[in-house]
Amino acid sequence: MAESVDAIEHRIDALRAEIRRAVATRDTSRTRALRAELRAAERDWEQAVADLADLADLSAPTGEAPVGAEPGPAGSLLPVREQVHHALTLLSVPAAPRLIAEVHAAFFGPSAPSLAANRLTHLRRDEKRSFETAPYARPYHLCAALTAAHLAPARGLIAVSTWPLERRIVGPLSPRVDFLTAAVRVARRAGTMPDGSAPVSKLLWRFATNIPGATGAPGTLDRHDTVDPQTVIRAAEAEQAVHAETDRAQRKAAADRARRQLDDVQQLFGSTLRTLQRKTA
Repeated sequence: MAESVDAIEHRIDALRAEIRRAVATRDTSRTRALRAELRAAERDWEQAVADLADLADLSAPTGEAPVGAEPGPAGSLLPVREQVHHALTLLSVPAAPRLIAEVHAAFFGPSAPSLAANRLTHLRRDEKRSFETAPYARPYHLCAALTAAHLAPARGLIAVSTWPLERRIVGPLSPRVDFLTAAVRVARRAGTMPDGSAPVSKLLWRFATNIPGATGAPGTLDRHDTVDPQTVIRAAEAEQAVHAETDRAQRKAAADRARRQLDDVQQLFGSTLRTLQRKTA
């Protein structure tokens, strides 16, 4: 029977107390052994918490199919991971599951029901297990964006493994820069679509309402069908130019640090141990 989270936390507390006593008595060999046992317990805690999240999601009354399951008749016939890949490729920046689902629905048609759910978290976890089992066996993996500060997984953001590491790093300015980048990409794609696509124009309108000067004439803010893709592109690129250089330097510095400090798995999925150490420090 798996050990409960509470039991693991009690074990971690006890190990820390033992480590303090071993350090105080200068018992180096026992300290080393206890630290190794503590690291194992912390990994057990991470897994137990992940299992709890899985259980909570499976128990949630969403009525949605598990990730990877065959979609219903209203959904795309493509597997979920390919739908996510299509949307992320269009956006070209890390994105949250909700935006991924909206982009896919607007440009590629109805998605599988599970694409819109928080179960994409499970998909990312499956991708990590797949990469650990057979590294680089797939053309791409859906992975995590990494925080520039701690190189930990950025909460709720999904990326593509084939992107340069700098693109998957999220620094202080990156959320805004990535939003503007996504707006430009959506606007360019929208400009190639036939007129009258309501899902596309609504998606573009939502981007435009958060970019100064992107909605065009005053008084048109509440009309999604009046948004001009070229106006959105100009407005987004104008603001993007203000932040881009600083953001690029911050991402590059963090990416260089990640290449020095992280192994291949951690460069794609983040260092969870660092996250745990920061929380318990």
